[in-house]
Amino acid sequence: MNAPLPPNTDIARSMLRLGQQARTAARALARASTAAKNRALIATGEAIDAARERLATANAKDIAYAQANHQDAAFIDRLKLTPKVIDSMIEGLKQVAELPDPVGEITDMKRRPSSIQVGKMRVPLGVIGIIYESRPNVTIDAAALCLKSGNATVLRGGSEAFHSNLLLAQCVQQGLAAAGLPAHAVQMIETTDRAAVGALIRATEHVDVIIPRGGKSLIERISAEATVPVIKHLDGICHTFIDASADIDMAVTVCDNAKTQRYSPCNAMETLLVHAEIAPRVLPRLAGVYLAKGVELRVCAATRSVLAAAGIHTVKDATEEDWRTEYLAPILSIRTVESLDAAIDHIETYGSHHTDAIITNDHAHAMRFVREVDSASVMINASTRFADGFEFGLGAEIGISTNKLHARGPVGLEGLTSQKWLVLGQGEIRG
Repeated sequence: MNAPLPPNTDIARSMLRLGQQARTAARALARASTAAKNRALIATGEAIDAARERLATANAKDIAYAQANHQDAAFIDRLKLTPKVIDSMIEGLKQVAELPDPVGEITDMKRRPSSIQVGKMRVPLGVIGIIYESRPNVTIDAAALCLKSGNATVLRGGSEAFHSNLLLAQCVQQGLAAAGLPAHAVQMIETTDRAAVGALIRATEHVDVIIPRGGKSLIERISAEATVPVIKHLDGICHTFIDASADIDMAVTVCDNAKTQRYSPCNAMETLLVHAEIAPRVLPRLAGVYLAKGVELRVCAATRSVLAAAGIHTVKDATEEDWRTEYLAPILSIRTVESLDAAIDHIETYGSHHTDAIITNDHAHAMRFVREVDSASVMINASTRFADGFEFGLGAEIGISTNKLHARGPVGLEGLTSQKWLVLGQGEIRG
C-alpha cells in the first residue's frame, strides 16, 4: 500500500502517480486468467478474516470521529464493521468468485461474403474511479467487481470511514499479491482532501470511467465537474401506474410492496398514479394499508375527493414539489389521472428515468407503457423493488445507472466491460 500522503503533498502529482500505476496494472489485469482473479478474491477474504482485530481498531477510530462530529445513530450504524458485516464481505467475495467471467467472451460471429468472420469480444473498461460515502463495505464490493471484470480501480471513500477503508484496501492488495496480480490494480486515495476528488474525475489520460456512490450532493458535484465519463443515477423517483383494467388485489399487493418493503432504497416507489375509472375501488384499500403502516399520503384534489367519499381524511395536499421529490421515507405522493397518456406524460415530466411500473390486464396498454416510458427499468405487474442487480440475475451490482450510453439499469460485471470488434480471416484482402 502506498504510504499516507504528507500534508503538503501536491495532490495533482500524487493523483498522476496513482493513475499511472492503475493504467499499468489494468493491462496486467486485462490478461489475467479467471482462475487468478478468483484466487485473488478468495485470498482477499482470508486477509480480511485474519485482520478482524485490526479492523475493529481502525473502525473504532472512525466511529469515535463520527461521534465527536455529532453524527446521528443511523450514520454511525452504516459505519460499523460488525462481525456480521465482516462475514458478509467475505461471503460476498466468494460469491463474486463464483460468477461467470465476462472477459474474453466472443459473441455474434458471422461469416461475411468476403469470407472473413466478424464478431465481438468482451473486454474490461480499463481503469475505474469509484467515489463513495459512509459504508466501508463498499470498498470490498467495488474492488471485487472491478477485479473480476478485469478492471483496475482507484477508490476514494468518505473521510468518515478513512481508517477502515485503508485497512480493507490493504487486504485487497494482499489478496492480489497472493494470486500473483499487481497490487496497484486496487488503490485507495490516502487523503481526505476534497481536491483529490477533483483531480480523479478529470484524469482523462489515466481513468476511463467514474462511478459515484453516495448522496445526491456528491453525485451532482461529480456529474457537473467530471471530464471522465460517469456512470450514475441522480434520483430514484419511481412510479407505479394502476391502469383501469388492473386486478385490484394484485395492485394492492404490488403497490404496498413497492413502497413499504423498505423506504430508503432508490427503487422504492415515490409516486402512485391511479386511473380515474378504478380509483374508487382501489384507492381506499391502498390508503388503508399505507395509513396503517404510518405512511404519510400527499394527494391531488381528485384523489382527496375519492378518499373523502370513503371516509378517509388523514391525507395532505400534494404540491408541485412533491411530484419531483425522492422521499426515501414513509411518504407517498398519489395522483389520479384520466388516461394512460396522462400517466406517461406525468412520468416523463417528473420522473428520473430510474424505474417505473404499470399494473394492468390490457396487453396493448402494457406494450405502450414499456415502449414509451423512457426509464432504465420498466415493469409490468411487478414491484419497482425488483430493480436490483441480484434480482435481475447479475449476481452483484456496482450501482444503478440512468445513463443512456453504455450501462443502463443495474450495473453488474458485464456493465463494467465493453466490446470490441473481432475479425477472423485466412489472408482475405478487400477488393
